[in-house]
Amino acid sequence: MKLEKFEDLACWREARALTNSVYGLCEQPSFKRDLRLRDQLTGASVSSMNNIAEGFGSLSNQEFRRFLLYARRSVSEVQSCLYVASDRKYITAEEFDSVYRQAGLTRKVIDGLLRYLRTKRSQETRTGQTSSGDGFSKLNSARQRN
Repeated sequence: MKLEKFEDLACWREARALTNSVYGLCEQPSFKRDLRLRDQLTGASVSSMNNIAEGFGSLSNQEFRRFLLYARRSVSEVQSCLYVASDRKYITAEEFDSVYRQAGLTRKVIDGLLRYLRTKRSQETRTGQTSSGDGFSKLNSARQRN
């Protein structure tokens, strides 16, 4: 698979699934009364998607990693907000578990991409190959080969 756009990234697709699940929860009547929590939860989920997309459009692996870390933090924020929603009885235990698992999967896929980017950086540092200073051109080459 050729990685030409952020939509090609598995972590972005998982973040999108997470966002859709979160919005599904927040459309429930019990949730609609708590505007602050609803906005916090939907904002965090959208932030996870947007940070992945924004990082993909960056000019360096270092910058991409930074945005992936922001996305990872946003996923954790979603999980934290789910506890509030559960404690307030806005969602069922099954809904909590389902969305919490999706958040965990999203984080796991982000972590995999972070490991890949760190490994590429580490390999280039050891071999002295630092084409554009941080290996971003190597990632672009990998994107085009796949």
